[in-house]
Amino acid sequence: MEKEENILGQEKIGKLIRKFSIPCIISLLVNSLYNIVDQIFIGWGVGYIGNGATNIVFPLTIICLSFALMYGDGSSAYLSLKLGEKKKEEAAKGVGNGIILSVISSIIFFIISLIFLPQILNIFGCTDALRDYAIKYGRIISIGLPFMVIGTTLNSIIRADGNPKYAMTSMVLGAVLNTILDPIFIFVLKMGVEGAAIATILSQFVTFLLNVLYIKKFKSIKISRDTLKIKLSIAKRVSILGISSFITQMSFVFVMATENNLLGKYGGESKFGSEVPITVIGIVMKISQILNSIIIGIAAGAQPIFGYNYGAKKFDRVKTTLKIVLGVSVIISTFAFILFQTIPDKLISLFGSGDENYMEFACLAFKTYLLLTICNGVQMPTGIFFQAIGKSIKSAVLSLSRQIVFLIPAMIVLSSAYGIMGILYAGPVADGAAFVIAILLLFLEIKLLKNNKIENKEVIENIKTTSQLDKHVIITISREYGSGGRYIGKLVAEKLGINLYDKEFITKVAEETGLSKEYIEDNEQKRDVLSVLNNGYYCGLNNADELFIKEAELVKEIATKESCVIIGRCADFILKDRDDVIKIFVYSDMEDKVKRATQIYGLDKEKAKKEIKRIDKLRANHYKYYTEKEWNDNANYDICINSDSLGVEKSADLICEIVSNVNQLIK
Repeated sequence: MEKEENILGQEKIGKLIRKFSIPCIISLLVNSLYNIVDQIFIGWGVGYIGNGATNIVFPLTIICLSFALMYGDGSSAYLSLKLGEKKKEEAAKGVGNGIILSVISSIIFFIISLIFLPQILNIFGCTDALRDYAIKYGRIISIGLPFMVIGTTLNSIIRADGNPKYAMTSMVLGAVLNTILDPIFIFVLKMGVEGAAIATILSQFVTFLLNVLYIKKFKSIKISRDTLKIKLSIAKRVSILGISSFITQMSFVFVMATENNLLGKYGGESKFGSEVPITVIGIVMKISQILNSIIIGIAAGAQPIFGYNYGAKKFDRVKTTLKIVLGVSVIISTFAFILFQTIPDKLISLFGSGDENYMEFACLAFKTYLLLTICNGVQMPTGIFFQAIGKSIKSAVLSLSRQIVFLIPAMIVLSSAYGIMGILYAGPVADGAAFVIAILLLFLEIKLLKNNKIENKEVIENIKTTSQLDKHVIITISREYGSGGRYIGKLVAEKLGINLYDKEFITKVAEETGLSKEYIEDNEQKRDVLSVLNNGYYCGLNNADELFIKEAELVKEIATKESCVIIGRCADFILKDRDDVIKIFVYSDMEDKVKRATQIYGLDKEKAKKEIKRIDKLRANHYKYYTEKEWNDNANYDICINSDSLGVEKSADLICEIVSNVNQLIK
């Protein structure tokens, strides 16, 4: 672990970005090209109506992909987290649950899509002219959904198992096979859109088969029948860990469904008709997705560099990485902008020919809808940057702003005023608005980085004392903010002659991870409700996960060596399998907590109340995320103490008395 940390904190930024970003770019590009290949051959073999039909079916595949990525990325995060905790058996169960969830979901999607395909296509904006082709293409694609969902889920897990080359190879082979089979089925066998669909599912089957064969080759875990049994708590955890990927993909579904319906409606009122706009915009979005894949790949590869150096307070390296990522991304988006504005006719011609209206609308779409595509070079990397440094709210705002907050409303409002052109205007409006927000948030964050100075905070060192206990005992104390729990723990440690461990963890974790003491103190044991959105692309464990793993290791190490009092850090859960642990929870009434907070921390009453609620919420989220239990559930503890009913001194005496009695019972 230390070697990787040294690389992230010391290696040349450019070299690190190349190392981490290139695999991301290749994987994302393969996914993008997978969808485009069909459209190219269908355009030449069937015509633009065939492409329009595939665009109608496309949202269905994205829905399935969103679930596949949720289970795959969720399982990957669960695998990395549990391996970090040295819990291989639990890691295997997480992967097994992810695989079974993908199997069950894919079968459900297969059944639903076969039975209700016409109704589903209507939701996605299917017109009468496109219906026949869309149903033919969609029914065959539906047969391949299980292969696609399971194969994609396994692909993410294989990458997390430490074999990204195998994962990438299986994807590339599928894409290459699709490229070979498409012309055979479409041109040689004259099977039209059905042939393209057959080529797609055969290619997906190859990727699926290769990934299934890898299950027996897992390096970090072993999959058995027991690990493939669904456990509700694990299945829920896996899904939560992958929810960020799910939300990202589903936002595209909402955009495409809204867009297709509006294009069908207002296109029908224009000289272009309904089918031309649906076809063209689908192609335009997929071409722009190639640009986005490169930009996202660059930023995603930089995630571990951002995250580690931000946590280590090496802000110069954070800013250098950000400059390189934004610089390269803007160059790429500028190049794309030039292509879209100068040769739109050449780009659309790659997907077959069409009549005069088709070519005219295609040129309008590229030049208008993608007018501010250059802004993507800033907005997308900025969102991933905030994701990497743990700023979940800012990350969520930037991730959802362009698609959900701006694009969909802009399409609805502008199309009602300007018809079909209003939908095209919505593109630059959304890009521009999202860009402005990204710039503002980025400017404020860079300002904070410049003003952020490292302060050397004193860390309390333990004074070795003589234990008054005859047996080995560990006392864990969880406490509400302002309840006096830490002071009670200090008194208990002094009375029993054992060490207190609280702030001491910060120094040790800083030494082992390279993260700064200030960062650890500000971020440990705190997790907000949007933190799941910080589980990003290809970055493995984030800083919060690493902090928990390192502290868990230290808790176990200390508990093995000596009797002690441990404050917080989920120690009651981490040590749950030991017989020599007494688990305490300290709480008190809000009025008493506010009073204590105003006296000790100098806060006014109103601010104290808000701060108490905020900190307790963060602690509860942290506890539940890592233990899957409720922080303030009495069942988690041996005794719960209202510190204001007894007072801190008597609370400490009561704990000492309990420890003394338990101490006599320990063999």
